[in-house]
Amino acid sequence: MSAQYAKRGGAPVGLVANLPKVEAACVRYLRLWSMGVDGQSEVWNAFAAGLGGVQGKQAMRTFEELHTICCRHGRRPLMRHAINCKCLGADESCFANFIATAAEGEMEDAMLIATLIVRADMAPVIPALASDLGLALKRMPPDLSSVAMHTHQTHTVH
Repeated sequence: MSAQYAKRGGAPVGLVANLPKVEAACVRYLRLWSMGVDGQSEVWNAFAAGLGGVQGKQAMRTFEELHTICCRHGRRPLMRHAINCKCLGADESCFANFIATAAEGEMEDAMLIATLIVRADMAPVIPALASDLGLALKRMPPDLSSVAMHTHQTHTVH
């Protein structure tokens, strides 16, 4: 993978603040989850607080499975910005749009977007996960679907 190709995924395409609730939550949770155990704990806490223990645990498992598949079978690594960055990166936008599209029941479009994120042979596996996750995020109260940003950052664009 060339450095130029990786930079395209991190190219700013907008602002997180301008995203609807589900998409903003997807970006924030992607950033947090990628930080490691501390960030993953915060994602769990938000899901548990917003959905209760049982549904929160299921939402976290769904997010974890989706994230794992995207990382293991991605066309290339998903680029992301630092947790406090106001920019929305191209890959973050694609990931968030994928989940929101699937949650709206637009599965053919979600499948098409999935091919931008993972290898074509893995694309049929993830739209149902994205739909489940998006629907869970829609059920969360607005103040819990987007967790507070933190200053800890690793492997980010800026």
